[in-house]
Amino acid sequence: MNLFLPVFLSLRVAAIATVLTILVGLGLSRLLSRPRFPLRRFWETLILLPMVFPPTITGYLLLLLLGRRGPLGAVLASMGVSVVFTAAGAVIASFVVSLPLMYQSCKSALAGVDHRVENAARSLGLSEGRIFRRVTLPLAIRGIVSGTALSFARALGEFGATLMVAGNIPGRTATIPLALFDAVEGGRNAEANLLLGITVGLSFALVAVVGLAERRSGKTP
Repeated sequence: MNLFLPVFLSLRVAAIATVLTILVGLGLSRLLSRPRFPLRRFWETLILLPMVFPPTITGYLLLLLLGRRGPLGAVLASMGVSVVFTAAGAVIASFVVSLPLMYQSCKSALAGVDHRVENAARSLGLSEGRIFRRVTLPLAIRGIVSGTALSFARALGEFGATLMVAGNIPGRTATIPLALFDAVEGGRNAEANLLLGITVGLSFALVAVVGLAERRSGKTP
């Protein structure tokens, strides 16, 4: 087995999932920051549930939803689309489990923006969209970057939900954690150690990014 296949697959899955997480997490954090948003607490709880659920439970729920007999899976199947046991399923699993981290980071970053600066921009006649793009986002960017790194790390290390939704198909859905598990089970210690070393190296790099972002935002001494 080509050991770099799970590495490339993991990086691709984590990258796509992280892009989706940034877009959805940032959008939801802005939307749900409105106090009068209908059922705001319910939606926020729903977003955060994968953070407290065991990954296999999250994966099983996704399987019920996306399987051919599931409500969403049946619709996709009628269009000739299947995401279960595919790389797309791995992306969805990684997205769902990493979204709470991104949402929490974006929520904290946006809440930390000085509203007086935003109000000053409003007094100059800027629209809400331009205020968000030109004032709010630049002030919150460090927290968002930190959330992005954490989400990428979570997506990269996802195991349980990915196994349930995408399976462990070499070359197709076998990400680094799944390939490492398979290597350990098969007694291929050299392969497992190499995958472990790659994972540790990537994790150190991501932790360094998070630490740098936090230091620059003044959250750490």
